[in-house]
Amino acid sequence: MKLYFQLLKYPVFTMEHVNQYYDNIESARSAVKRLIKDGLVVKIRNNLYTCISGETDAPLANRYQIAGAITPTSYLSHHSAMEYYGISDQIFYEVYVSSSTMFRDFEFDGYTFCYVCSKCNEGVETVKYSGGVRITDKERAVIDSIKDLDKIAGLEEVIDNIQAVSVLREKRMLAYLECYDNQFLYQKLLVNLDYLFRSSYMSV
Repeated sequence: MKLYFQLLKYPVFTMEHVNQYYDNIESARSAVKRLIKDGLVVKIRNNLYTCISGETDAPLANRYQIAGAITPTSYLSHHSAMEYYGISDQIFYEVYVSSSTMFRDFEFDGYTFCYVCSKCNEGVETVKYSGGVRITDKERAVIDSIKDLDKIAGLEEVIDNIQAVSVLREKRMLAYLECYDNQFLYQKLLVNLDYLFRSSYMSV
């Protein structure tokens, strides 16, 4: 039980976190198995766990915290980032997670965590006091949504999200375009610039 209270400090934890309280990894694994059996811990995926809240009887970690812990390079992106910022008011059960390290899509707590290959590391932030949420900023989220318009989001959803963003920093958007170095993406953005200027305040 003492271990459970130690692990409550981590919304999402791995066996490496547990092992700091033991002399060897096998003892750590046995301890986690006992906590799972007692209904105090639940396995999210291989080597990724969260505690069960004693107040709500639900997993302690939310989908945003889980996204930032799947791999060392993972972060929320696309409409999942828009959802976190409160820009998208639609309910989605797919969580889009960009990562330089590939992982297989998986389901947990009613959500499907979908892998997106990260081809740009700019514009990723760790939100303070969030329990480990890593996410693209709004400008990067807009660029990614337009880039993957046909893969992840429909045109109507992207337009609605862009219209809901109050301020977009032009220099950041140009920096992300340079990072991708994709001429087709430039063209797609130009097509959507009218929506950007009509619906959002563009700043430097």
